[in-house]
Amino acid sequence: MTTATAGKGLEGIVAANSGICWIDGDAGVLAYRGMDIHELAEHSTFEETTYLLWNGKLPTAPQLEEFKKHLAAARRIDVRVIDLLRSLPTTGTPMEVLRTAVSALSFYDSDEYDNTHEGNVRKGNRLTSQIAMIVAIYDRLRKGKNIIEADPSLSHAANFLWMLNGERPSETATKTLDIALILHADHELNASTFAARVIAATLSDIHSAITGAIGALKGPLHGGANEAVMRLLYDIDKTGKEPVEYVKDLIAKKQKIMGFGHRVYKTEDPRATHLRRMSEQLSRDSGQHKWYDWSRAIELYINSEKKLNANVDFYSASTYTMLGIDVDLFTPIFAVSRIAGWTAHVIEQLDDNRLIRPRAEYIGPGYPNHWVPVENR
Repeated sequence: MTTATAGKGLEGIVAANSGICWIDGDAGVLAYRGMDIHELAEHSTFEETTYLLWNGKLPTAPQLEEFKKHLAAARRIDVRVIDLLRSLPTTGTPMEVLRTAVSALSFYDSDEYDNTHEGNVRKGNRLTSQIAMIVAIYDRLRKGKNIIEADPSLSHAANFLWMLNGERPSETATKTLDIALILHADHELNASTFAARVIAATLSDIHSAITGAIGALKGPLHGGANEAVMRLLYDIDKTGKEPVEYVKDLIAKKQKIMGFGHRVYKTEDPRATHLRRMSEQLSRDSGQHKWYDWSRAIELYINSEKKLNANVDFYSASTYTMLGIDVDLFTPIFAVSRIAGWTAHVIEQLDDNRLIRPRAEYIGPGYPNHWVPVENR
């Protein structure tokens, strides 16, 4: 038996040293490589933030241009993976499709067997571009639409919206998605990131690590909360009830309202601050006032009655909806962003690797617990 103790769900346990992401839950601080998320959301781009996560510092202008060229050049997917997307059941969810397609990408990656730092950076470039493409391509295929070719002249966020909708995105839409991608790019040792590091630590390949991360993100306790938030708003719309009264009824029935509270943050999730602002701005620009107004009313009620703050998922729901994105694409878009952090953590793990092999606190029958012949049991 081991004498080590751990909180349920490993709460409070430090499982790794990392120089990528720092969170102060009490103060509501999230920082990538020491840079506050508010600064990055206001001034950076997803490409620049990804470079920061992977390299530990902001790029110079030439370095950023070179990095953007690498990402644009990586907007290619082998036709056999496209054929796979066409062949998958239409009953499959986008997250199931993404998980399967990312695994298949390894077959056609020229660096498949190169597990060096440089090899994983190159694969990270490709995966960052390809995951966004897979989400957009599958959405069009399932709707019977033609696939839109990637445009190397567009930013990562703009190209995703272009491939998804087949229309040049507005400056507001591009900037909104770009900020959302920055906000979701990393979050320390969350479930999917930890899964990726555990897989990478076995010296498996980065495609396996990212596939495992996507599998973890697929779980509703990790990646599906914003979908649940939007479905709640749709239900309110169908019933015609006043939003706060509808939520009161759900609480009375002991139903959980998703998008509130966080395991780490004891104050407001700093990412929610920006998403609230973006949701409000989009509601003004689009005239779709109800999604933001209802969300704000629910937030104020939950905060007043339950003392819970909105987290990153609550306002990302209305933000994505006003960008014209289907609800079941919310979690795949999480992956479109989080591939930046997953790659950073896989590379960091492998740069100073040790197999991750924790112990369990045994709580079973006492030792020795002897075998008994079946006729005497």
